[in-house]
Amino acid sequence: MADTFLVPDNHLGRATVSSIAVAREVAALGGTAVACVNSRDRNLLGFRRDLLTAAAYGVDRFLFVRGDAPSVGERSTDLTVRRMIDEAHAYEERTFTVGATARAGVPLPSWKKSADYLLTQASFEVEPLLAWRETVDYEGRIFAGVLVMASAAMARTIAAQVAEISVPEELIASLDSDRDVGVDRAIELIGEIRDSGAFDGVHLVPVGRYADVATRLRARR
Repeated sequence: MADTFLVPDNHLGRATVSSIAVAREVAALGGTAVACVNSRDRNLLGFRRDLLTAAAYGVDRFLFVRGDAPSVGERSTDLTVRRMIDEAHAYEERTFTVGATARAGVPLPSWKKSADYLLTQASFEVEPLLAWRETVDYEGRIFAGVLVMASAAMARTIAAQVAEISVPEELIASLDSDRDVGVDRAIELIGEIRDSGAFDGVHLVPVGRYADVATRLRARR
């Protein structure tokens, strides 16, 4: 049901296998992958190493992000997402496609317009997304973020700890009695986004409900 897979990079501030290495494995299995790379863990030299590694491995699609607060160590201050985009576009030996994130309801910084595509922060209502999209003067592709709330506990945690994501109170209350409500809302939102024609697709985060989401999406084809 997906045509491209986003590989996270030390997400939640915890060490994981390199997103570039995993993206190469996804390609070896016949999939198309986007390697997420954060500025938090790198200085400029380390980032240039990653570009060299990606070029050698045939990985040419990226999402550049600042990164969550680290669980160990400190955040690097030598590199910014803006610098990462400039460095990747200036790479002479290979053409990279690079993306950045955007927040619906917040004006898009002018420097992010140099990204090849944008992923919006997850939302649960289509109206604010559409209102924001009308204000954005951007020539690249924009994908709307859709997050499946797998449980009431997850919804409460995100509502309390992630200020960038607004979780409706009624969604949290409904999840207390029916854990499928999160899947239902995500499927509805995907349909509303598709019907609006305002976005080029969705960035779907199904969490542990990917099988349920895939089954429901197939039924709506």
